[in-house]
Amino acid sequence: MIAGSLYGLLRILVVGPLAYLLLIAMLRISGKRTLAKMNAFDFVVTIALGSTLATVLLSKDVPLLEGVLGFVVLAALQFVIAWSALRLEPVEAAIKSQPRILLRDGRIDHAALLDERVTQEERRSAVRKGGLGDIAMAAIVVLETDGSFSVIARDAAGDRSAYPDGDRDPRP
Repeated sequence: MIAGSLYGLLRILVVGPLAYLLLIAMLRISGKRTLAKMNAFDFVVTIALGSTLATVLLSKDVPLLEGVLGFVVLAALQFVIAWSALRLEPVEAAIKSQPRILLRDGRIDHAALLDERVTQEERRSAVRKGGLGDIAMAAIVVLETDGSFSVIARDAAGDRSAYPDGDRDPRP
């Protein structure tokens, strides 16, 4: 079957835009955190929202209001977990990874690279994207909680209070 039934096609044309608009409205109401750079928790919520939208759109067995309720439940859970993570360290530790230092003052932490499954080429690429042509010019390379890399040049390191471990420069 190529086209399906006329009812099925019309349902998609009606329910699709409605579900899409309701999802956009719900995301706007739930706040920027829902659409922030993603960690694993955010990624799962985003995939679940997309899956719910697809199910509402393509399954004749799922009414629009049930799909909207699914959107609301997922957004509410995301809000509750994010709110709890801000107030309870065990919740934050359970849903978010910690930033990991891969290179400090030109010295590579090979164990961290191995643990985080970061290749030497990815590390070199991060240093290049940080505008540096030499690893020795890097004060630190950090694998952030969202999977991105942060690179701070030695001449921009300041007192190092932004480092994941809060390491401060020992110089007076």
